[in-house]
Amino acid sequence: MYRLCMHRGFTARHFLVGGDWGSENFPHPHRYRLEWEISAAELDRHGYLADLVALETELSAVVDLYRDAMLNDLPEFAGLNPSLERFAKVIWERLTGALRSDADSSVRLWENEQAWAGYDGPRPARPGR
Repeated sequence: MYRLCMHRGFTARHFLVGGDWGSENFPHPHRYRLEWEISAAELDRHGYLADLVALETELSAVVDLYRDAMLNDLPEFAGLNPSLERFAKVIWERLTGALRSDADSSVRLWENEQAWAGYDGPRPARPGR
């Protein structure tokens, strides 16, 4: 299995809802570190797992959506707790659609140097399939 991993850092703000988590119930920032790993059993006809420039463009576009944002105000978190785990899945859903059909991906999202959440799962169905 071939693997390729890219990472980016960004800051976003959120607050937790639905429980008593002390200071986490109030708006606060995290300096997130996003790791996106792509894997596939075969390389393409050029010997690549993926076009790095295209992946970097996609990753940067996703990070730009969340950089300096208040996560609670975004539609993908409407009525939901913007937990680290949920945020990892939201990012994975956005990134996975950019991959070739035989590639898989996983996301690892660090909210500090000690804690991360990850997500990988079945690829979302593409329209028309």
